Amino acid sequence: MDIAAIFRSESGRSTATLVRLFGDIDIAEEAVQDAFAIAVERWPAAGLPPNPGAWITTTARNRAIDRLRRESSRHDRYAQAALLRPELDEPIEPAGPVSDDRLRLIFTCCHPALAPAAQIALTLRLLGGLQTPEIARAFLVPEATMAARLTRAKKKIAAARIPYRVPGDAELPDRLRPVLAVVYLIFNEGHTASAGDGLTRPDLSAEAIRLARLLAELMPDEPEALGLLALLLLTESRRAARTDAKERLVLLPDQDRSRWDRALIAEGQQLVRACLRRNRPGPYQIQAAINAVHSEAPTAATTDWDQILALYDQQLAVAPTPVVALNRAVALAEVKGPAAALAEVDRLDLGAYHPFHATRADLLSRLGRHAEAAAAYDAAAALATNAAERAFLEDRAAAARSRTG
Repeated sequence: MDIAAIFRSESGRSTATLVRLFGDIDIAEEAVQDAFAIAVERWPAAGLPPNPGAWITTTARNRAIDRLRRESSRHDRYAQAALLRPELDEPIEPAGPVSDDRLRLIFTCCHPALAPAAQIALTLRLLGGLQTPEIARAFLVPEATMAARLTRAKKKIAAARIPYRVPGDAELPDRLRPVLAVVYLIFNEGHTASAGDGLTRPDLSAEAIRLARLLAELMPDEPEALGLLALLLLTESRRAARTDAKERLVLLPDQDRSRWDRALIAEGQQLVRACLRRNRPGPYQIQAAINAVHSEAPTAATTDWDQILALYDQQLAVAPTPVVALNRAVALAEVKGPAAALAEVDRLDLGAYHPFHATRADLLSRLGRHAEAAAAYDAAAALATNAAERAFLEDRAAAARSRTG
């Protein structure tokens, strides 16, 4: 019984529901944690309930009510007010596919009163099922720093009385960027988990796609919302081919393309075409277009790398980040060779980012510099926190080392 997996898949749903009921993030989060603590004690002996998510939400709701009743006895006016809410006495139904509790919580966490980094970190904590150490690693900061940042953000929401709702039409454009970023990061955590033995977390990827669909429906005139949905669908289409029968990582050029999900590809490509007609390019749309080009190639050898490099040039113009430059170097290697790409990569300050070292290693290997490639693969493996990625990088390091003799 993997209670940890249930926590990752259900904690965000339960927390969002309780925030709607009680209007307090701390109460909701603590109650959900209490409910899972009870589950750890009871489920191994009693067995898994028919609907674990509903059990957690109901148990957490009851724990929160108990806490509020204790506080109301001390004349806490906020606790008394919460207990007067009639919906607390209504049964909790499992969240349906169109429930927007989580979307409301995302918009609450992404309020402009909070710093952008705090917006994203808090949403990953509450909805992504990520623990503070995982989020700290994603932001490359100490765990204590991230814990303090999350605490400040929750206090700011309470003190500023930030409403728990999806903003009105006039407010949406100003809130769009961080909300899209949060959904993208939730998907990324599902696509390649920051920790653990498994390469992916399908529950998070599915949740991110669900939220992206809601955002596209909510803001149909925002091409970046459509672009994000297209990007997620096209990336998700390759999930089945990303690991082999032994759950080992398979890179894009080596994937069995017959295992790609053609329905997701068709939907993603249709959205990309819709974005192109609007002619308002943004980072998510361009990334989606790059993935669309990959999805059109029947084999790795027939990939239109010239078009991909042109798209990366466009992306670098609108989002000039080192990570974009690193990804562009991969395309550059296919068009102008690994030496040209390595020269670009070596200009980047990404020493704490394991894909940087993995990319350098691949380019060095292609240039026949196998000893340097092995060292770069070792550096990438040392930084990788996902067991499947680390095993892949260690195998590559060993292979490169075997060629040095």
